[in-house]
Amino acid sequence: MALRSAIINVMAMAADKAGKRLIRDFGEVEQLQVSRKGPADFVSSADRKAERILREALTHARPDYTLLMEESGVTQGRDSRHRWIVDPLDGTTNFLHGIPHFCISIALERDGDIVAGLIYDPLKDEVFWAERGLGAYVNDRRLRVSERTQLPDALFATGIPFLGVQDGAGHGRFLNQLGRVMAQCSGVRRLGSAALDLAYVAAGRYDGYWENGLNSWDVAAGILLVREAGGQVTDIAGRTYRLGADDICAGNDQLHQPLRNLLREASPANSDK
Repeated sequence: MALRSAIINVMAMAADKAGKRLIRDFGEVEQLQVSRKGPADFVSSADRKAERILREALTHARPDYTLLMEESGVTQGRDSRHRWIVDPLDGTTNFLHGIPHFCISIALERDGDIVAGLIYDPLKDEVFWAERGLGAYVNDRRLRVSERTQLPDALFATGIPFLGVQDGAGHGRFLNQLGRVMAQCSGVRRLGSAALDLAYVAAGRYDGYWENGLNSWDVAAGILLVREAGGQVTDIAGRTYRLGADDICAGNDQLHQPLRNLLREASPANSDK
């Protein structure tokens, strides 16, 4: 059995509390009060409730840490070295449409580096977690990225830009990328949660993943999971992925480069310089 550290236990307990609330609200999704946050970008009362629960639990455990949360933004703490990066409901659109694929994502950043991450799928009761240098796990089982080596055998994941996200050129860029990739692999999936996409790469369920235009809270925990499971995470140009980058490409050692090559062919502006 994997031994969780104190910091992972803090994250897991906070996610469990918020997850119980999300499960209750998911059962009453038609009654939720929903407001528009932006074009095709909804924020629900469930989202806000989950964020409040996470804020209270994380602040109680580490009162001085800074927080970066999707809905409420930055809350500066007295400890400038440590920052929680939290998405209380990744997969909000799935949630609001009654699709059972969403999660909570929590990462801890220390001096600019992600040192711990946890992604919780409350409906499947799967806790994906990792600490820097100590490996990645789902519940108590060690994770490794897949060992597939050939593009025709590979299953990739992505995120599709929607109304109000990126401009027309960004949509065209994605379609070029998708056309290149789907012609060379066994399939491409778009399930609607970037955090779970990265967790699934870490678990070997996907062989790789790419997306454009993500926020820090979408990927902070997931990038650590993939790296600790033996995978690679860069931008499409091949630079080490940093929070706030324009795009992300993750995969196992054998397929990360071939996937990145296909994406670069579709997006010449992102080629190595």
